[in-house]
Amino acid sequence: MNRKILGRRYFGLAGLLAIGFTAAFGTAVTAPSAAQAAATLPPVSELMADRVMGDPKAPVTILDYSSMTCPHCAHFHTDILPKIKEAYIDTGKVKLIFRDFPFDQAALSASMLAHCAPAERYYPLTDVLFKSQSTWSRAADPAKALAQYGKLAGMSQETIDACLANKELADAILNSRLTGQNQYKVEATPTFILNDGKARIEGAQSFEEFSKAIDKLLK
Repeated sequence: MNRKILGRRYFGLAGLLAIGFTAAFGTAVTAPSAAQAAATLPPVSELMADRVMGDPKAPVTILDYSSMTCPHCAHFHTDILPKIKEAYIDTGKVKLIFRDFPFDQAALSASMLAHCAPAERYYPLTDVLFKSQSTWSRAADPAKALAQYGKLAGMSQETIDACLANKELADAILNSRLTGQNQYKVEATPTFILNDGKARIEGAQSFEEFSKAIDKLLK
C-alpha cells in the first residue's frame, strides 16, 4: 500500500554488507577498470529491458508493481517472494517481472541504480536494497547511501554517478509507472497483476493468497 501510511522494517547495514551481498552475489565483485568506468552506459532501451525471474515460458506471469521505498513491498520481497520462488518459480510454473512504481526521489534513484547493474545482478541487488530499505531510504543523502550498494554490486562511482544523472532513464522509469496506472489502474504498492489482469493482488498478502490465485490460473 502507499508507503506514506505504513511502518518500516529495520535491517542492520553492517551485517547486511558483511553477509547479505555474499549471499546475494555469491562472491566478491571487482569494480570496473578506469577505462571501463569511462565507457558510456548501455542504451536506455537495454537498461529498461524486462528482467525475468524464472522460466520465460512459464504459464503464469506476475507483474510486480512496487516502490523501492514501500515497506509492504520490502515485506513481500523478503518474506513472501522466497516462498513463491521455491514453490512456483523454481518449478517452472511462474515467472515474475518487477515493474518500478516509485513514490519519491529515493525510490526512483534506487530503481535507476538497479537498472544500471549488470542484468544478472538486477534481482540480487533489488533484494538487498529491499532488505536494507530503512537504512538507505532514511539517510541524509539517499543517493550517496545507495552508491555503497552499487559498488558492492560491481559498479564504479563513475558509473553510478552517470546512472543517477541519466534523465532519459528516469523518464523511462516514470513512464513505466504511468503505463501501470493507465493500463492496470495501479494506484498503490505493492500491486500484482497476474496473466495480464486475469487475477490481481493488492497490498500485504500472505503466501497462501498468492498460491490460491496462481493455482487457479494453472488449472
